Amino acid sequence: MANSLPTEFDVIVMGTGLPESILAAACSRSGQRVLHLDSRSYYGGNWASFSFPGLLSWLKEHQQNSDTGEESPAAWQDMIHETEEAIPLCKKDETIQHAEVFCYASQGMDGNIVELGALQKNPSCVASSTLIKPLDSACLSEETHSSHITSYEVPTQDTPKNNEEITDTAETSVKEEYCGYDTYKHTVSDGTKDEIKPVLEDNSVPPKRKRIAYSQIVKEGRRFNIDLSSKLLYSQGLLIDLLIKSNVSRYAEFKNVTRILAFREGKVEQVPCSRADVFNSKELTMVEKRMLMKFLTFCLDYEQHPEEYQAFTQCSFSEYLKTKNLTPSLQHFILHSIAMMSESSCTTVDGLKATKTFLQCLGRFGNTPFLFPLYGQGEIPQCFCRMCAVFGGIYCLRHKVQCLVVDRESGRCKAIIDHLGQRINAKYFIVEDSYLSEETRSSVQYKQISRAVLITDQSVLKTDSDQQISILIVPPVEPGAHAVRIIELCSSTMTCMKDTYLVHLTCSSSKTAREDLESVVKKLFTPYSETEVDKEELPKPGLLWALYFNMRDSSGVSRSSYNGLPPNVYVCTGPDCGLGSEHAVKQAETLFHEIFPSEEFCPPPPNPEDIFFDGDEKPSEPLGTNNIVMAKLESSEGSKNLESSGKHLQN
Repeated sequence: MANSLPTEFDVIVMGTGLPESILAAACSRSGQRVLHLDSRSYYGGNWASFSFPGLLSWLKEHQQNSDTGEESPAAWQDMIHETEEAIPLCKKDETIQHAEVFCYASQGMDGNIVELGALQKNPSCVASSTLIKPLDSACLSEETHSSHITSYEVPTQDTPKNNEEITDTAETSVKEEYCGYDTYKHTVSDGTKDEIKPVLEDNSVPPKRKRIAYSQIVKEGRRFNIDLSSKLLYSQGLLIDLLIKSNVSRYAEFKNVTRILAFREGKVEQVPCSRADVFNSKELTMVEKRMLMKFLTFCLDYEQHPEEYQAFTQCSFSEYLKTKNLTPSLQHFILHSIAMMSESSCTTVDGLKATKTFLQCLGRFGNTPFLFPLYGQGEIPQCFCRMCAVFGGIYCLRHKVQCLVVDRESGRCKAIIDHLGQRINAKYFIVEDSYLSEETRSSVQYKQISRAVLITDQSVLKTDSDQQISILIVPPVEPGAHAVRIIELCSSTMTCMKDTYLVHLTCSSSKTAREDLESVVKKLFTPYSETEVDKEELPKPGLLWALYFNMRDSSGVSRSSYNGLPPNVYVCTGPDCGLGSEHAVKQAETLFHEIFPSEEFCPPPPNPEDIFFDGDEKPSEPLGTNNIVMAKLESSEGSKNLESSGKHLQN
């Protein structure tokens, strides 16, 4: 229980986002006593993943959070001594703004819909519980199929007037106290076994487009795992290396992104990445294939040939590409789909570096440079939380912190006071940016990220296989605007139900998310209510449901921007707008070395056979051998999972 928490720790971490979770795992692995708290009822913060009804509950919580005033402060002032002062923390999450929901799917004919997987109130088993609500009808009336939903009351509109009790069907199966990660995964995976196998149809009759109702989305809500922050993992990136090195990869599974797409002249095309793709491509002429291979070969070791680009260091990458005798289509592919840069903001050196990174990541786990974790990006912070718990870390969700207690003489933070009035002491404090008060953040200038989450009925580029994981960069139309990154996920990623796709759109904000992204959505998708489902061929996929919101980007904020921050309080930022998670890993490693300069960051776990407890006799070594433990990362379980999957995908 929270009121029986120990009062002495080495490190207290507030927030369970990716950098905080990595730091907590690294501190716990180095032998520190770690207390990891989160005021939310779920792991991950803005890095989290939700089921569909869970996402609706999250939206409702944010709306209520913004509509209601701050709660009256508890009597924590009496716990501050004369030689101390308090730094109050923020009482509500202000990182999400301008959330707008649109539903285009029809109501459906089901009378009783069971909604699964909404957010739980039990902090010790958030993901393992199941919230079951009997619903009278699909959640939207005929008049509101395509209307703007402002209240986020989609599930509750169908709830009967009599108050039903919430049943916790999975609480007894929770075996790990700090979270219900395993139970949640098994619940989803077991459900997929019950899928009805498709009936073979006559090939002479073209299949008709399936009609999907909103009631089906609600009923299959547990099959969705919707990321708040849309990212991929570079196969040679820092996060993959850290997962393998620390053996945290054993807690997660990954799938290879199957294709890179480009949007050019109003059409979506597949971009050839590997050498085999280039020479098998029907979109490129033989001359273009040779030109592309020659330029990509140069990019792999461009540092060895500075004379090729030194004169263009002050130019943009797009201008440099025009000097390389590349056709306009090749320039477009390289700039937007390989380097994944915009025309105006990318310098020549940045473009060459991004292209080299892309090429170096090819071939390790498949024919593209990217991996995606099954069940969504929210699994990665939970994996590091599990590692922290394995090495003794203590976790508590729904645990708010009212203030930091600072010693006036030394200026260092001594303790925190939680919402229960308990004072907990520690040497070091790690705080997520959103926990800091407005007074502390008054000098900070934040950027914003525009996000959209779509549920569609078809892929943006249909192929023989319906299980494609794609990334697409849509270049800006107007000068100075931002490119839009699109990640399309199929049902085999365990992020959406069968016969649907989950589409994430991301760009840097210039306006609200809807204003930034709606034009791109209209180019690629057609609202489902406007489609004629009986048609055999439709030019665009049908849009069933859409969510737009703006998320705070605190990645570029320096420590000096915060007011009155004690030297032993370290701030972690939220998700940035980049495709990978390199910034979070770099930040976690940098802060760890600032706190513990002599400790190794997330070393490999010890071999169980080499662990000796007090009183155990160390086995004698045979003559002629040395008692040396060889730690081979490639032989670890997590590395086997990743490497074996890579070999399988390459074959």
